Amino acid sequence: MNKDKSHNHIGQEIGFTVDDWNVCQLPSRADMNGHFCRLEVLNVDKHAEDLYHSFSEDTDQHNWTYLPYGPFNDYESFYLWLKDICLSTDPLFHSVIDQHTQSAVGLVSYLRINPKVGVIEVGHIHFSPKLQQTVMSTEAMYLMMLRVFDELGYRRYEWKCDALNAKSRKSAKRLGFTFEGVFRQSTMYKGRNRDTAWYAIIDSDWPKVKQAFQNWLDPENFDKSGQQKTKLQITLDLDN
Repeated sequence: MNKDKSHNHIGQEIGFTVDDWNVCQLPSRADMNGHFCRLEVLNVDKHAEDLYHSFSEDTDQHNWTYLPYGPFNDYESFYLWLKDICLSTDPLFHSVIDQHTQSAVGLVSYLRINPKVGVIEVGHIHFSPKLQQTVMSTEAMYLMMLRVFDELGYRRYEWKCDALNAKSRKSAKRLGFTFEGVFRQSTMYKGRNRDTAWYAIIDSDWPKVKQAFQNWLDPENFDKSGQQKTKLQITLDLDN
């Protein structure tokens, strides 16, 4: 993305000026409502049982491979983990609610929230088989972005994952995130190394990303059986 650069008083090139910047707000705890799904701040007593049963449909537990916790083989340990780990303000966990069944079918969070400079990350994404590869899953990601950019005015929205997690990397690209590189040996989890792939959407990307989501989510894009007519495709011109 080319932006006008400037120089300081001794001639060094410096970044462009951010005019009229105001510190962002923290994400609110209000629901995010879509046509297919709703995002609610995690309520353990309300959502835990639905989430456990939804995640249990992943019978070989492959959805837990690239997460730093889990799998949980009984409801009690899952419930206690939600209570102990998932009720902070950063990360701020949300349950994805199926608008048709009103059941919780996935988790996602905002994290590494930095209102001062307008940077926020999406992570801890765990979509059950009931949610994966559905319109709901895409709409959930759109609703998260909508809050970040339109409601809160953040400048940068990040997605990070294990560099070996091909499925997550494919999803990031599909959703409009730009690949920015791999941080080698950035951390360890479950006793193994993790190289971390970094992706982001910035505020100047957002209008084009938003329009692509709106076009794809338009009811006219789906046939009577709910199948998409055109795929979600987001191509950003990073030179302009």
